[in-house]
Amino acid sequence: MGKQIWRAVVAGGAAAVFTAVAAVPAGAAEGGASFSRVQVNGGKPIVIGTSKGVKVPASFRMTTTRKWKVPGVVFLYRNGTDDRLWHSIDWNDCPGGGPGVCDVKETMYFNPSEWPMRNNEAGAWKVAAEVHFKGGGKDVDRKNLTVHVKRNSRLTVNASPEPAVKGKTITVTGKVTRANWETRKYASYGGRHVSLQFKPAGSTSYTTVKKVYANSSGGLKTTVKASKTGTWRWVYHGNTTTGPSKSSGDKVVVK
Repeated sequence: MGKQIWRAVVAGGAAAVFTAVAAVPAGAAEGGASFSRVQVNGGKPIVIGTSKGVKVPASFRMTTTRKWKVPGVVFLYRNGTDDRLWHSIDWNDCPGGGPGVCDVKETMYFNPSEWPMRNNEAGAWKVAAEVHFKGGGKDVDRKNLTVHVKRNSRLTVNASPEPAVKGKTITVTGKVTRANWETRKYASYGGRHVSLQFKPAGSTSYTTVKKVYANSSGGLKTTVKASKTGTWRWVYHGNTTTGPSKSSGDKVVVK
């Protein structure tokens, strides 16, 4: 799996590999550096599918009293800083190599089709920062930040009959699925509470009409009365391990 190491791609294309460090109490790293202004993905969850790479921006300020080998990095961990989420990274260099202040912009790359991910890795992760110094030694600082890493979800929709007769019944079906990082496919996501929304012809916004629970296979089905021409869609709002999603719209003309 490689949860305890990650591949780091530095600016200019050179590659470096960092091994995980032993967990240390917050604020009790070896010293020599401090990290401030830490941000990961603008505070938003990281939602990852099965095959498309996801770029996650991060930034921080590193202040050191020693020279560094390369500028530090921020990373995601849980159960101690040696339990890290696999990814590759890109980040800018700082001239001089310290000591001093370095403002770092970093990009984390996640892609289950290239770097294996387990489904149980979805959920909350903490953020820490690390730098390795010239001549040996390092500093690892845990930060008071939490980032949720989520499995992407998808929705389909079909509204029929088309066209529909005013006052008669329209049946709206669909299915909710979720990314399985281990099989690299989307699988049924049963039991989800999903909103059915409607946008009348000529309008620019949707309104929730009702909420429906998906069956054990992720299937969705409900009926509504045909009153006016418009577009139907399903919306799932996500949870702590799964990202939100919206289906495409299915227009039904009512005569």
